Amino acid sequence: MGLADKAKNTAEDLVGKAKEAVGDAKNDDKLKAEGQADQKKSSAKQAGENVKDVFKG
Repeated sequence: MGLADKAKNTAEDLVGKAKEAVGDAKNDDKLKAEGQADQKKSSAKQAGENVKDVFKG
């Protein structure tokens, strides 16, 4: 996995966590769900990249 991909996935995860926290603080279920979805998407991308790394090595 490239360093740029890792950085993008980490950034997306952090944005998701921030959205979730703000949504929770404001009682905004839509924003909270959006943040959780961003985190799941980031995790899925990370897993895909890890699989690619296994087959490269």
